[in-house]
Order: sequence, then C-alpha cells, then structure tokens
Amino acid sequence: MSVEAEAVITVAGLMAIAARTAPKGVGLDSIEIEIVTGKDLEKIAERMIHIAAETGKDFFRINGEQVRISDAMVLIGVNRKKTLGMDCGGCGHATCKDMAVAIAAANSQKTDYLGPNCVFKVTDLGIAVGSAVKTASIHNVDNRVMYTAGVAVLKLGMFKGCSMVYGIPLKASGKNIYFDTGIEH
Repeated sequence: MSVEAEAVITVAGLMAIAARTAPKGVGLDSIEIEIVTGKDLEKIAERMIHIAAETGKDFFRINGEQVRISDAMVLIGVNRKKTLGMDCGGCGHATCKDMAVAIAAANSQKTDYLGPNCVFKVTDLGIAVGSAVKTASIHNVDNRVMYTAGVAVLKLGMFKGCSMVYGIPLKASGKNIYFDTGIEH
C-alpha cells in the first residue's frame, strides 16, 4: 500500500469522526458509518456495474469504475428503525406513528431507497455527509458523494435498518478521478 493510500485511510477515520459529531436534529443520533477498502470496495463496485447493466443507467457503471480504483470509501447511512416523535408531517404522514406503520408496509418495495423517511433524519444524514466531505477537503483527499454507491450497499444487504446510504469514495492521486474523468456523463 502506498503512503498516499495509507494517509487516505487515516483521513477516512477523521471523516467518520466528523460525521459522528455533526449536529443531529432533536439530539438523537441515527447515523451509521463504515469505512470500506479492498474486497468490500471491489464488491460494491461490482454491484454498481451490475446495476448499470440491469437498469441501463450508465452513471452507475462510471461511478462503479471510479469506486474500483479508489483507496477507500466512507459509507454513511441513516437508520430508520426508531421514530423521533416530532409529529411534524414532513414525511408525508400526520404522525410518527403513522410513518412507522408505512415503513413496516414498505419494507419490500423495489425502489433504490425505502420510504417514507423522517425529514429530520434525512437532514441529519446530509449534515453528516457534508461534515465528512469537508474533512476530506481540508486534507486534500479527492472525493465525491455517490448516491449510486449507497444504492449498491443497500442492494448487497449491508447497512441493515438503514433506508438511505451515501458512499464517499476517496483517492489521493495527481488527477481527481471523480470529476476530471474525460468521460461524458
């Protein structure tokens, strides 16, 4: 492993800390975090490429190829098991109890993300992801937030209990592989 790749893994740990300590609505933490490398990274990349072939959404393949050559990836998801009891209606249901009933009924849907989702928890997920990528940026590690990686993670059965996951692949190289690709999207 190169010195740069080792440093990327260290930064991934710092990103996990940033995500964990990011502000949470109502002060309750529903965020799940994991760092993947090696075989797990390859497994996720393969699933992304498979999803592209299945759906015709070529951006899954492009992102999968980027994940495959990454040094590490930080996964951040939101666990939807416990409601927050706010009864705000932001999820589309009158009460958190109604949302919980809808969640139980939706566990077999075939969409990328399971819904409904608590708007407070989704906001927490966004803040955690933002805190993590800020940390990567501070340390000059190239990264990109990928919905596609999160979908693959969920389809692989990882992050049980989570309804939404984002992957943040990381790479230290002379060229940013996530944005300066030369590939038309």
